[in-house]
Amino acid sequence: MTGPILFCFDGSDGSLRALRNGGAMLTPRAAVVLTVWETVTTQLAKSGALALSYLPDENDLDAQEEAAAREAADRGVLTADARGWRATGRVENAPVAVWQTVIAVADELNASLIVCGARGRNAAKRTLLGSVAEAVLHHGHRPTLIAPQPPSN
Repeated sequence: MTGPILFCFDGSDGSLRALRNGGAMLTPRAAVVLTVWETVTTQLAKSGALALSYLPDENDLDAQEEAAAREAADRGVLTADARGWRATGRVENAPVAVWQTVIAVADELNASLIVCGARGRNAAKRTLLGSVAEAVLHHGHRPTLIAPQPPSN
């Protein structure tokens, strides 16, 4: 695995912490900052809200989601570049699950390492919603660094 480092970055505090702190543990080189987004329909399906037969302005909402993902990826690239990385941004739509998209991109790039942040969800939310970082760790076949949530005081 000689490809770039793959930073999972959604703009959250956890992903920023992973990029800053996880990246500080590594020698800067080529990197890809990946932001994965989901359509509104996918988000509703995951939440169990499929009872909606019509979603007004669905295309507009999806365009807003994609634009927000592009902005997050751009912020991630700027953060990585400021720390000496040769970063490029990448935005992908997750047709099924974010973690599956992360693994697929990592495989395509032959990523040497995947760096993710943990949001520190409580046990109930993690059980219901899952954790992208945990799923990448357990289902991926590449080294993975997960930056944990700092302890609350």
